[in-house]
Amino acid sequence: MDLNQITQNVTDFDAALTFYETLGLRLITSARGEYARFELPSGSTTLSLHLSDAPTVNGPTLYFEVDDIDHRYEQLKCAGIIFDTPPEDMSWRWREARFRDPSGNLLCLFHAGLDRRFPPWRIDGTPRG
Repeated sequence: MDLNQITQNVTDFDAALTFYETLGLRLITSARGEYARFELPSGSTTLSLHLSDAPTVNGPTLYFEVDDIDHRYEQLKCAGIIFDTPPEDMSWRWREARFRDPSGNLLCLFHAGLDRRFPPWRIDGTPRG
């Protein structure tokens, strides 16, 4: 099984298109001003946007992993993306910066490296790398 598609409800379709393109996602389909799908710069997962009257309240946080979070954070800030928090080291060994899309959906720019799947406290004890 592979998680390959995530759909995000948005309240302002045009603002959301611009926002996610600014993040670096590539628009691959768009229909009727109410649905769009993006490819991410790496991997095979796609992200879709669906126009909705009401955003998803307390929905999931989408995590976008980058190799150099501090550099990408500065790039996105210069492009007009507003962050809730600057990059910071977390106790779970990830570096994160939190922000929201124009509809208020929670997003996180982060870097975890091998710790994302193989933290020292992994239950099955599978070693890194």
